[in-house]
Parts: sequence; C-alpha cells; structure tokens
Amino acid sequence: MTNGMGGRRHTVVVLTTSYPRFTGDLTGTFMAPITNGVAARGHAVHVVAPWHPAVRRHAREDGVHFHFYRYAPTRALHVFGYAGALRADVTMRPAAYAVAPLALLAAHRLARRVIREHGATVIHAHWVIPGGATAAAAGGRLPIVISLHGSDVFFAERNRVARIAARAAFRRAGWVTACSRNLHDRAVALGADATRTEILPYGVDVDRFAPDREARRRVRAAHGLANDEEVVLAVGRLVRKKGFEYLIEAMARLAPRRPKLRLVMAGGGDLDAELRALAADRSVSGRIIWLGAIPHSDVAAWLSAADVVAAPSIVDRAGNVDGLPNTILEALATGTPVIATHAGGIASVAVDRETALVVPERDADRLAGAIDELLSNAGLRAAIGGAARERMQREHTWDRVAEHFETAYDLATEHAYSR
Repeated sequence: MTNGMGGRRHTVVVLTTSYPRFTGDLTGTFMAPITNGVAARGHAVHVVAPWHPAVRRHAREDGVHFHFYRYAPTRALHVFGYAGALRADVTMRPAAYAVAPLALLAAHRLARRVIREHGATVIHAHWVIPGGATAAAAGGRLPIVISLHGSDVFFAERNRVARIAARAAFRRAGWVTACSRNLHDRAVALGADATRTEILPYGVDVDRFAPDREARRRVRAAHGLANDEEVVLAVGRLVRKKGFEYLIEAMARLAPRRPKLRLVMAGGGDLDAELRALAADRSVSGRIIWLGAIPHSDVAAWLSAADVVAAPSIVDRAGNVDGLPNTILEALATGTPVIATHAGGIASVAVDRETALVVPERDADRLAGAIDELLSNAGLRAAIGGAARERMQREHTWDRVAEHFETAYDLATEHAYSR
C-alpha cells in the first residue's frame, strides 16, 4: 500500500517519553510537528507516551492517535518523562528512579497492544533510553527507527545498565537519526551502526516563526518595554547546559554603559533560585524580566519583540549538552539575530557572522562583546537575521524533516526483512 505520494504507507507506532501535553506546551515541542508531518504524508501514526496530570489531548488530533499509559498509584508519582525525570538535566530524581520499573513495564505492555491492534509496520522510538530499549523489547521483528535527542545518549554514557540497553537497541535498529554531528558520533561510539545512522536536524515552522512588527509592538507594550529599549531574549529551561549564568554575567558587564539594556528570561527549571540570586549579587535584577515557563504559542511573539536572542549553551561539568535547541531554529527563522556557542549541534546552523555571532562557551566577556556589537550595528543585525531566515526557509522546514523520516521508515523496513 502506498501513502498517496508514491511511497509505502506505514502504520507507525511512536514511542516517546515527552510530547506537548496540551496545545502551547513547551515540553517536547519538536515531537508534534514530527508526528503531524508524518501523518500528513499519509501514514497512520499512533503515539504511545506516559500519562501526566497536565495531559490535555484527545484520542486523535491532526491525524495522530494518542495512547497514554498510567503507571503509578497516585497523580503525584507520575513523574516519568516530560523533562521531569532529571534534576537540572544532570541527575535522576529519586522519585523517577522509584517509578521507572513501573513506567517501563506499562510502556512495554501498551506498546505491544497498540502494535498488535493497529497492525504496525514500523516503530519510531524517540530517545534510545528508554524509547529504543522499549521498542527492542516490545517490537518483535518489526522495523525500528531510533531518533536521538541528547539526554538519552548522555544517560547511556554514564549508566552501565542504560549503556547495555542502548547497545541492544542499536543492534535492533534498522535506522538511527541524530539531530547533530555530536550526537551521531557519540551514538556510534555507544554501538550504533555508522552506515545506518544519519544526521537529521529538527525543522521549524517558517510561517509561524517570522518577523512580526505588530507582535513586537504588542508584547513590548504589555510588559512596559519602550520601543527604544534594547531587549536580549533567552528561552529555555533553567538547567546547567543552557549556560544562562554566563548571560547574567554578561549583563553585569554591559549594564554600566547600556542603560536601556534589558534581559528577558523565558523558562523555568531547577536553577531558577540560583540564577535570581546571581542576578541580585551582580546588581542586575532590575534589568531582568523573569517570565517563567511560557506557552509555546507565545515564543514567536517574544522572538519578534527582542533585538537579540542569546543561547550561550555549554557542555556542562557532567558532560551533558543540548542536541540542537529548537529555540535557536525558531529565532533564526524569525530573523532576530542570534548569539550562540557551538555546543552540541548548534554549529550546524549557527555560522559565525553569516547566520549568527558565535562566541566561546563559558566566556561572559566575549558574550557581552557580541551583544554590544549587535546592539550597536543595525546593519549587522539585519544582515545576519536575513541570512538566517533564508537558510531556515531553504533547509529546515518540517515538511523536509517528515520526508526524511518517511525514507528512514523504508530503509529500516528493507533492513529488517533482508536479514
């Protein structure tokens, strides 16, 4: 059977521990456009994910079917997945360790039932741990595609049991995708077959994330920001690998000579109190607007409202690093100039003085200098922002990503049935 576009039609069971729990949720934002894009190409898509108290999904939305499994005796103990299992993205929370066996068993049982009842032809497992391991255990001889996103590889590198499970999953996989070269190479070191592992960066909705003067005016007015105030925006969870402490240090260096400079922090996380204390210690608390976690639907407007977007990502001391933050792709598509490091997969889209300004990790002075340069040079802001948007429109649409996954399903199928 074909999908109406000339290729094989698949029934895809997607195993994931993170997915936007409701429209506008910032958790796992890249998952929805992946599954929606695959469904739009004519494939049947069934998402198997852990239940969470915040889930507000219908059984079917945008052609995607949802199956949520409960695994804990109380609502409060449903802490597995949705970026909630790790503390500051570095260590597992005790509660997550406690419920993990229950969650994995429930995931295995529901995955097997959905596979059987809906006649799955391929499994798409997100995060090799636990998604890939669950697929390998529950999928029988079905073709498996594993997509890597960052924290899964980090955990497998540092936990012996997870490493063994990851290697077993990679042996079963017919195809593996990694959102960055960094993740690709680390996965191969863990046991992924280099001949069946590709780099597939995320996409971005270039229509939704686009320059918007009205949004700039509206958002600034709502938050008491004058049009001539210089707004630096940072979006992301407040965890160590985001490097936000260096951004606050950069603000302290710039504050004496840029009286109209403001920093907007959009995100919540375990380092909230620590970062606020650092801002107070550096006497820049009055320069910072702390938004907390905002709906994903508000991100595009804030990107348009900003003059500069800062993403000072780092490889943290535990060795954890982002794959390719969606926020960077969204900022590039909006045309707001970006300052970033080359941590993780960022180098694949942030080209210094072409699509972004790139600074070394953990260097507050260089970060401050880059902010100062962009705010002082409107021509440079326009040139970098325009080039970045053009590249996103050309190379990073979600339609293109869905087409690549469709090919991955076919390749995994050929591999599974050629053995």
